[in-house]
Amino acid sequence: MKERVAIIDIGSNTIRLVIYEKLINGRQLKEIENIKVSSRLRMYLDDKLFLKDEGISLLIETLQNFKMMLDLYGVSEIFCVATATVRQASNKKDIVQIIQERTGFTITVLTDYEEAYLGYLAVSNSINIHEAITIDMGGGSTELTYFRNKKLVHYVSLPFGALSLKLQFVKDDIPTIEELQKIRNYVLAQIEKLTWVFNKHVPIIAMGGSARNVAKLHQGIIQYPLADIHHYEMKLSDIHDVRELLTPLSLLGIQDVEGISKDRADIILPAIEFFEVLCHVSKATQFIVSNKGLREGVLYQRLNRNQQEITGLIDSEIHELMHDYYVDPIKSKQFIHLATMFFEQVKGINGIGIVFSDHDRDLLKQGASIFHLGKYLYEESGPYVFHLIANRPIVGLSHRERIKLALVASFKSRGAFRQHIEPFKDWYTKEERKKICLLGAILKVSRSLNSTGRNIVRDIKITSQGNSWVMDIQTQNNYAPEKYQLEKQKKHIEKLLKITLIPHFQMIES
Repeated sequence: MKERVAIIDIGSNTIRLVIYEKLINGRQLKEIENIKVSSRLRMYLDDKLFLKDEGISLLIETLQNFKMMLDLYGVSEIFCVATATVRQASNKKDIVQIIQERTGFTITVLTDYEEAYLGYLAVSNSINIHEAITIDMGGGSTELTYFRNKKLVHYVSLPFGALSLKLQFVKDDIPTIEELQKIRNYVLAQIEKLTWVFNKHVPIIAMGGSARNVAKLHQGIIQYPLADIHHYEMKLSDIHDVRELLTPLSLLGIQDVEGISKDRADIILPAIEFFEVLCHVSKATQFIVSNKGLREGVLYQRLNRNQQEITGLIDSEIHELMHDYYVDPIKSKQFIHLATMFFEQVKGINGIGIVFSDHDRDLLKQGASIFHLGKYLYEESGPYVFHLIANRPIVGLSHRERIKLALVASFKSRGAFRQHIEPFKDWYTKEERKKICLLGAILKVSRSLNSTGRNIVRDIKITSQGNSWVMDIQTQNNYAPEKYQLEKQKKHIEKLLKITLIPHFQMIES
């Protein structure tokens, strides 16, 4: 039986159950179920911060329903955490005890530091950025951190969230212009105390449902060609555009906008006010949305994953792809070696107008690992492979980097490349597009040199002679099939670089 773990996140606005399945390496986790209940526990706190019986009953009922799901999935390990509303409740101890007695769940009530740290941990393990401010805006509190060189430097838990701002400042369903100004003034007064936030000129990475909704709304506005939001990048002006779209609308109008969760329609504008203020005072270079947050932070902590290198995370994601699509790891390793030899020879040739970097070498290796996703997929499956990789979130890669990987790993021809890149053409310069195409062509030609799977090529040397490249290839066995395939495939590099590739095969003694 597959090992499964679950997180129950008791927030101020929602209560969520997420079930994960451990993958073959034991460290990677795949989400297999995600259930959200819009409980709004914050509304059951009275003036003395006492959580009323109605709120506790709702919490118990929700957890009992979750328990049935956990039994159905055969979950072996459960982590149940609570944030601002339970943390701030004056009857916190009673709540924890009652839940234990009525449901069997032991709740860990996170401190403000723990909540901030777990959000930072999730971001630093899923986005390849070394310095940033993080926001985790919940219903009842907002956690900010600042990290530099991937080390946590500052943190704070602010005493408001999207729901509490709405309850404190908004009389009806959605805020008026005057109420939004009051929210802005209040938020600014809270942030002004945080000197470490001002003029940082770094990205802001935002977690939580409100940030995700802002990203989805903006994707709808610009008709974004990808569906997922993890590592989605926006500018301050983009947030302003979302605000301008929503401000004139009624509650029903906001609920009808593509990308908005109906249960967040009345609190999205207060959240946007906060995002705009923080971006402005910090002079944020970008507003990046993370789909990884508190729950993933809990898992990373439990798995003792503190500061894993992003390259290691990307490798794990690539390995998962290989496993899902039956890519032979031994043959993949051989192909990577062959493609790398070819790459290093091309890299050493002057005058081709392209400068390769270590990042390009990494991209080539990643593309080689999943090139056409295994032999069982037919050669004409390039479009399928491209769309599969382009639309599959890969932790550690931005959307821009993921499209590059999809283009390299699915390369079939320059014509197919142009079709695939068309929706993303503005993302890359002309030189970048040429480089990506060349990496795909290198993989295509490299594959021909092991067409029989015998791994006979021992060395490759390329010498540039004017408009011709002489390619000396040493093999340990009869090379006729490989030579035939190379003659067919070398056109991809010849047309791209306007050269003639002249292969010379030589069989050597083993």
